[in-house]
Amino acid sequence: MLVGEIMKNKGVGVIAVAPDQTMLEVLRLFRDNNIGFVVVSQSNDEYLGSLSERDCCNAVAEYGAEAAMMRVADVMNRNVATCSTGDLLPSVMGIMTQRRTRHVLVLDGGDVVGVVSIGDVVKHRLDEAQRTEQDLQDYICGTRYH
Repeated sequence: MLVGEIMKNKGVGVIAVAPDQTMLEVLRLFRDNNIGFVVVSQSNDEYLGSLSERDCCNAVAEYGAEAAMMRVADVMNRNVATCSTGDLLPSVMGIMTQRRTRHVLVLDGGDVVGVVSIGDVVKHRLDEAQRTEQDLQDYICGTRYH
């Protein structure tokens, strides 16, 4: 399956924050939207980096309680894992494994169109396994095959 197909099913778009927002503001955004990853951007057509729950945890471990009031720009990841809408899902899984990340930014011609998360990968693989199981069941029972 292509990443673009996952984006069609999931929907395109990302939640972005400004680099001057505080980590506390972003953590509240995470909570309110039930997410764990945002793009850091000055404008709609450019991204500067990303911020994940792991980045926040690392900042707290390093800076203590003062991390909550730090600017996103001081904590964000500037080396964001990316893929394109034309990449195959196993390629994205490889990126996640190699980079030890749960989120990969999806680009289409240089434009940010979404994020593929480990949850999206698991959902796709689970759906695929269920389809295969149903196909095997149908084959064994002789249904849907003429």
